[in-house]
Amino acid sequence: MAFQRIRPTVHPACDVFINHRGIDTKRSMASLLHLQLSMSRIPSFLDNKNMKPGDKLFDHIDNAIMGCKIGVAVFSPRYCESYFCLHELALMIESGKKVIPIFCDVKPSQLKVSDNKICTASEAKRFRYAIEEAKNTVGLAFDSSKGNWSDVVTYATELVKESLIEINNEEKATRRTEILS
Repeated sequence: MAFQRIRPTVHPACDVFINHRGIDTKRSMASLLHLQLSMSRIPSFLDNKNMKPGDKLFDHIDNAIMGCKIGVAVFSPRYCESYFCLHELALMIESGKKVIPIFCDVKPSQLKVSDNKICTASEAKRFRYAIEEAKNTVGLAFDSSKGNWSDVVTYATELVKESLIEINNEEKATRRTEILS
């Protein structure tokens, strides 16, 4: 008897998914951004804040991405070495989410998916496409040796708020159009 993996269809209630390489930015940019969004009453997903022991990693994360309205991708020098980061970014791009890139201590041109055997050829293609899409999206650049953490997190939070307002207005306009049709 073969077992099929059934993916849950209930999406967690979060507006923002924070994509990051934990070892690089979890205790800095990602956590500070999650805190600022929480203080602004914007539901956001950060793995160590929203997951608990026993949760199925890919199911929980994939559902959070599918249920969010915006993705914030915190790029760091070793971001592209993480299969999980690349998978999450690719899923955000493929599902049409608005992605706000934050280039933390890395320039967009430095982001490259290497052929280091962390993924299959087809996954590498998906990941390269997602990285190129993110590199071609206007984002924030932050140099932690010169910048102020508070300023960049506050600015990122304001961008998220503005984006959520735009998305909500677009959804309302679409619903009105559907009702009138």
